[in-house]
Amino acid sequence: MTGMHAMTNIKLGKIIFVSIILLGMAVFYHFDLGQYLSLEYLKASQAEFQAIYREHPIPVLAAYAAIYITATALSLPGAVVLTLAGGGLFGLTTGTVIVSFASTIGATLACAVARFLLRDWVQRRFAARIGTINEGIAKEGAFYLFSLRLVPVFPFFLINLAMGLTPMRLATFAWVSQLGMLPATIVYVNAGRELARLDSLAGIMSPGLVLSFAALGLFPLAAKKLLALYRSRRDSAPRNNEQPGC
Repeated sequence: MTGMHAMTNIKLGKIIFVSIILLGMAVFYHFDLGQYLSLEYLKASQAEFQAIYREHPIPVLAAYAAIYITATALSLPGAVVLTLAGGGLFGLTTGTVIVSFASTIGATLACAVARFLLRDWVQRRFAARIGTINEGIAKEGAFYLFSLRLVPVFPFFLINLAMGLTPMRLATFAWVSQLGMLPATIVYVNAGRELARLDSLAGIMSPGLVLSFAALGLFPLAAKKLLALYRSRRDSAPRNNEQPGC
């Protein structure tokens, strides 16, 4: 009876979570709140927001962080514009700090929700195929996540949801995500300081910058592979004081 009661509570909790997510998305799209997360709106309202921030810095920072966390946790569009807003309103240092922590908290919440709602089903449904993936994540998941975070071409919300289906610890997900997202965060926050001059989001990340991030992300994984290869060859090679075949 206790087990059945626990299962019922879990199912009820999942229904509540799904209802909250769907309600949040419905409100967002029904009232067209996406218009407030556009580059055009942000540029038009920058002076007004800056004036409010100068008068009430703490409430504005708190409200900004809450909006960023909510949008990220619900996988709503607008993360890039919100990051630019952080640079335009708060400057490089404060903007980077607030965006870094807000994006990490929101991403971790999205990962946790995906895990709570879907991981058990996915692990059962694809048990025969997912075992190798689980082993890879257990051994090198942090390196893979770091690489994905550093390459801005991978959708932010998809990484959050996909990692929620794996056995990666949420603490690991959080600190690796924060570290991996930091370079791109600095780039976008810095671009937000020149908000008035931006005409589109496409020009912020040049191909050369994306490739640089990709190389930076792949370096630790490649280094680990090369080190493992070197150790395996060293261990398999005959020692100097041993005769082959003895």
